[in-house]
Amino acid sequence: MRRRWRGKRRGVILAVMRKFTKREVEEFYARLAATRPIPRTELEFINPFTLLVAVVLSAQATDAGVNKATPALFDLADTPQKMLELGEERIAALIRTIGLYRTKARNIVALSRLLVERHGGEVPRDRAALEALPGVGRKTANVVLNVAFSEPTIAVDTHIFRVGNRTGLAPGRTPHAVELALEACTPAKYKLYAHHWLILHGRHVCIARKPRCGDCVVADLCRYGAKTVPDEAAPASAAVSRRRARPANP
Repeated sequence: MRRRWRGKRRGVILAVMRKFTKREVEEFYARLAATRPIPRTELEFINPFTLLVAVVLSAQATDAGVNKATPALFDLADTPQKMLELGEERIAALIRTIGLYRTKARNIVALSRLLVERHGGEVPRDRAALEALPGVGRKTANVVLNVAFSEPTIAVDTHIFRVGNRTGLAPGRTPHAVELALEACTPAKYKLYAHHWLILHGRHVCIARKPRCGDCVVADLCRYGAKTVPDEAAPASAAVSRRRARPANP
């Protein structure tokens, strides 16, 4: 019988499952790479600074929602100095459709000030320096390092956390644990784009409530024990189940 235990994050159940072999990991990434040879972030940005702002805004928000708000903001302020001149109230008004917009506006002003005062108005290419900015955690720093500076970092958000645990590729109780597991198992040649492949797979295929296993290119490698079937196959499966359950005629 397979043992199960619940992690610290509510609703996350990690199962004891067979570990991926190196060959399976290679095949896993090769298939994801074939679907999107050069994947891109879905956040819209102009430069490293606007990318940083967009990622900060995306916390507890969708990329689509952020992309609706940022064009007007970035038209007015695409540098830390311009953002400071714009001011917290004006920023808040421009991003008010995004959750926690007042806190995020305050953080954007504060991080812009530190960028001007400590980094000459430039976004630092250093994890510790990035994480020292208001509103910037490890995930945000990893995204900026990867997308803006082509560093082979793997930022773990809710989608990658789910994919790592559900597939068995990189199980872990926390995002940091999953990140370390991915760093350890991901072949070097795939690391630059691994974040994008995994997040897009989690966002569009390996979704939370009903994963689209019928559309999944790595379904046969995945360790998930409750795979779904394509919608068109569901009625046939249900009919077979009803026939099997029907009592025989006396």
